[in-house]
Amino acid sequence: DKPGVCGACLESRPHFHSLRAWAIFEKPIQPALHRLKYRRDLSMGDAIAAAMLPFVQSLNWSIDLVIPIPLGRQRMRERGYNQVAMIAKPLAMGLGLQYSPNALARCKETRSQVGLSREERQKNVHEAFQADSGVRGKIALVMDDVSTTGSTLSSGAEALYAAGAKEVYALTVARALSHHDLRYV
Repeated sequence: DKPGVCGACLESRPHFHSLRAWAIFEKPIQPALHRLKYRRDLSMGDAIAAAMLPFVQSLNWSIDLVIPIPLGRQRMRERGYNQVAMIAKPLAMGLGLQYSPNALARCKETRSQVGLSREERQKNVHEAFQADSGVRGKIALVMDDVSTTGSTLSSGAEALYAAGAKEVYALTVARALSHHDLRYV
């Protein structure tokens, strides 16, 4: 095994160059993300971004633009906002980078990943995204709130590469570990 590369990624290589998570999907991060996502506590996005900023700066990634994973139309209608965008926008501003919320679009409505196995998650988000030509030649940071298997981020990265992105890095607020129950993340 390569250091820092999990067995599943060695078996089925994700499309992004690198994935990092700021925290583990446990207290106090889990309830903070749930407040943002389900209780409309939009100020939580700024607070999380501010806390993440030193970590992201320490990665020393050369990035041109920050792109949040987009919600499907139905989920966007229900929620009224993209919780990932509420973190990605202030983070991009703090990093002095271009924020590009429309660079990636969801072209396939997907079901929630909660409760799905690794294989089901990959199939669920396969070809779910389409990227704008504005990413051509750019180094993109694609962002999500929680990564479990990395399938959503990998699918987004695949679309960005297909549109000509030079490199794609992936970042999440939190990482669900193998002991977390997939029925809840």
